[in-house]
Amino acid sequence: MTPAIVAFVVLLLIGAPVAVVMAMSGLVGGYTLGGERMLGIIADRMFSGVSGFLLIAVPYFIFTAELMNQGGLTQKLIAFNNALFGRVRGALSHVNVSVSVFFAGLTGAAITDTVAIGKIMIPEMKKQGYDAEYAAAITACSSIIGPIIPPSVVMVVYATLLRDISVIDLFAGGIIPGLLMAGALLAVSFFLAWKRGYPKQAPIPFKMAIFAFLAALPAMLVPLIILGGILSGLTTITEASGFAAVYALAIGALFYRSLSWHKVWQALVVTVRFSGVVFFLLATSAVLGWFVTRSGIARDAAGLITTVSDSAFLQLMLVCVLLILIGTVMDVLPALVVVAPVLVPAMIQLGFDPLHFAILMIVVLNISNVTPPVGMTLMTAARIAEVPYERAIIASLPFYFAYVAVILLLAQFPVLSTWIPSLLR
Repeated sequence: MTPAIVAFVVLLLIGAPVAVVMAMSGLVGGYTLGGERMLGIIADRMFSGVSGFLLIAVPYFIFTAELMNQGGLTQKLIAFNNALFGRVRGALSHVNVSVSVFFAGLTGAAITDTVAIGKIMIPEMKKQGYDAEYAAAITACSSIIGPIIPPSVVMVVYATLLRDISVIDLFAGGIIPGLLMAGALLAVSFFLAWKRGYPKQAPIPFKMAIFAFLAALPAMLVPLIILGGILSGLTTITEASGFAAVYALAIGALFYRSLSWHKVWQALVVTVRFSGVVFFLLATSAVLGWFVTRSGIARDAAGLITTVSDSAFLQLMLVCVLLILIGTVMDVLPALVVVAPVLVPAMIQLGFDPLHFAILMIVVLNISNVTPPVGMTLMTAARIAEVPYERAIIASLPFYFAYVAVILLLAQFPVLSTWIPSLLR
């Protein structure tokens, strides 16, 4: 076990890609367990890590999101949400949050939300008098709702890594936490808008609001198609994702008429690149996960957690702090594939509900997307806003503390994660 841990730490410190770190440390661990005869298992483990039928949904979800981005969906959603909040002080700030909730049903990646919404909202917020760092902070913090409200690429990856929970339960379990996150952001947004005197917008006539709703309606049907088909049992995850991609292509090309062949090609290129990263991570994580299972690291981790405290809540808080620390140096998917095979079996041994812990882990790791020094969504939003990263970090603190409150709620009340999935059984 020790050589594998040493290899993992050394490779991580010298800046090796996370996938290489996992593959090599698993290779070293396998050799220490059984010598050369164990090395033949590595290739088999890598293949099995990406051979699941469920993973076909990943490129479809990514392709759907990219088609909607290229087809101008973001502008339609922003126009509709602006009609809802236009008369309220700090309207664009609230629109930034609410449009991310709608957008969450179309994309499973926070960075996609940041770029698609940020390129439109941040310049407009700056033009209307919002601080640039505030515009970056609210955009980045609202973007991480995307992988929580289904569909979610992160949840599909989780269900592939740890097959004790169905992706349907994960999707259903993310609905309430995602809405809680949006509510927490809106509460902070309303308070800061009132305190700082952010501008209102001109009232939007009812007729224009109706037109904005009708223009956005075909796009808003995408998450209903995906979730409706999956949760009703009419389709599998893969079938729903494929149908959503076809629907997105159809409305972008025929209804909005904003999808050219060049834009479809760009969407395909992004899909292939992102999918390649996800599948390579999954293949190498299967090697590390196999070693963790064979070596008993999960059992040792459970014993270590119990030595700190007997309180279930404090044990959860300890793990959440660990996840946040990991999230400061790693992006969400790499962090998930590294820690989930170790922590999840350990927490199940301690008696925690696997679905509750899965949702909590996914929420905490996604919140790490705005935690420096990595904080990819916050860094990206700061670049779009043309503001120093340090100022964006300071501006994001009120929203970050709101998210901490959501974490405490989810940890204390498992029913927030398990109630909707229990209705579907």
